[in-house]
Amino acid sequence: MRIFVKLSIPQCLRILRSPCRSFHGYHRLLASQIISYYDSINQCENEPPEYFNFASDVLDKWSQLEKDGRRPANPAFWWINDEGEEVRWSFEELGFLSSKAANILSEACGLQKGDKVIVVLPRVPEWWLLNVACMRTGIVFISGTSQLTAKDILYRLQASKAKCIITSDTLAPAVESVIPDCQFLKSKIIVSKGISAVLSASLMTSANHKCVKTRSQDPMLVYFTSGSTGFPKMVVHSVPSFTGYWMNLTPSDIMWNTSDTGWVKSAWGSVFAPWINGSCVFIHNMPQFKPAIVTLSRYPITTFCTAPTAYRMLVQHGLSSYKFMSLKHCVSGGEPLNPEVMEQWKIQTGLNIHEGYGQTETVTICANVKGMKIKPGSLGKALPPYDVQIVDDHGAILPAGEEGDIAVRIQPKRPFCLFSQYLDNPEKTAATVRGNFYITGDRGIMDEEGYVWFVGRSDDIINSSGYRIGPFEVESALIQHPAVSESAVVSSPDPIRGEVVKAFIVLAPAFVSHDPEKLTRDLQQHVKNVTAPYMYPRKIEFIQALPKTVAGKIQRKVLRNKEWGRA
Repeated sequence: MRIFVKLSIPQCLRILRSPCRSFHGYHRLLASQIISYYDSINQCENEPPEYFNFASDVLDKWSQLEKDGRRPANPAFWWINDEGEEVRWSFEELGFLSSKAANILSEACGLQKGDKVIVVLPRVPEWWLLNVACMRTGIVFISGTSQLTAKDILYRLQASKAKCIITSDTLAPAVESVIPDCQFLKSKIIVSKGISAVLSASLMTSANHKCVKTRSQDPMLVYFTSGSTGFPKMVVHSVPSFTGYWMNLTPSDIMWNTSDTGWVKSAWGSVFAPWINGSCVFIHNMPQFKPAIVTLSRYPITTFCTAPTAYRMLVQHGLSSYKFMSLKHCVSGGEPLNPEVMEQWKIQTGLNIHEGYGQTETVTICANVKGMKIKPGSLGKALPPYDVQIVDDHGAILPAGEEGDIAVRIQPKRPFCLFSQYLDNPEKTAATVRGNFYITGDRGIMDEEGYVWFVGRSDDIINSSGYRIGPFEVESALIQHPAVSESAVVSSPDPIRGEVVKAFIVLAPAFVSHDPEKLTRDLQQHVKNVTAPYMYPRKIEFIQALPKTVAGKIQRKVLRNKEWGRA
């Protein structure tokens, strides 16, 4: 029997606006003990505890420090939208409200430890409440982007065997249309429009909730990730990350990560890394990224994390007329960052962009950490607890400078923050292992100093006349030409060379009316001038838009299949 619960949203949340205060030295010591304990686990100085619950072992401890006046008065959570609405929660309020939400999941929905719930919501505060509520109850949290279609939702419900789905009223019709085909689904929650605050049913729900006892390796999160073939795989995580060392956070920091709630980067950049360090999670729920410049200049954001595409947009927009008085640390991940963008950002803001690299399966495994030398175009060095190497087809470590597969050592000890498995897919899980290593599927090079350089996905490499060409290098060259707004480089069949480089290019508005033949020659010469001449695109096609995933990543595979006549 299915139970359906509809929850509307009240406008009753208290908004905190208290001035910042500083730590006493004693208070700072107590707060640092929380951070240093989990950092010692990350640094492999201590083993992860047998039992661990992020809500009770981290969030509730920050709440207690807050009550005792031992944490700065920054909110734990600060949310705004384009309509002028604003929500601020302290750690104490986060604990109070998430306990109510936990009781809703346990009582109204009848969910138990180990059950799965799919949450398809935009950047609204309920997403964060439900994250914590699932931690408190031991329910496995499965997040999805709001751009999912009914077909996508159906696949996820069937594959995961989720017993509950929580979504917005916008997606409610899509959910309703697939319910008859979802035999495991027992309940749904609809989060209605209005100011996002606390689920209205929580007004009548007790905040008295005791966290379940969970082991460190109990499943906590599942994320769907696309592979080169077949349907998306379910990536299972227990505790994805303890400290977020790359982000260089403290309890006084305000962290804005722009990631969509459907992607794992939102979990580690907008939940775990900030809150384990006692930092404030800042969220701007906006339909488009354009207002980001105003947001960065208007609010006291100290740490900013966004995708390279967004940095490119910001640099092109021009930043000289804005002041970022509080901003002190910028990080980026999700796709390779062009050195040209890094340089322009540095010129216009005075700040470096610290690039990191990871996957849904790994979280961050390499990064340019604050304080270390940045080599533009590099992914940085391996982050503990990961031992990252470049390996050959047999799993042997390659010398510095040789291209191979980017891999993580899993023998004799598997890193605790590496994914557990692809759920219900032992074959795919086993296929990621080569000798003593987990194989990421990305190609790279490691230099003599241990910096890792991204070459491309294993199936993106172009082999033309014996030359191995990574698309990113060609795209990096093209983006430096003023005519290029976006580009994607793939292999194209050639009767003589086997395959050649082809570039699909979206032109900047000012160049749309230019002669295409002359522009093709100019761009080819430009690439020859700025990178190795053999890399220049022998074929160029101008298109209006590049195919992208719902996360905004360019789908080279679609273009490559078009070139090779594949379905």
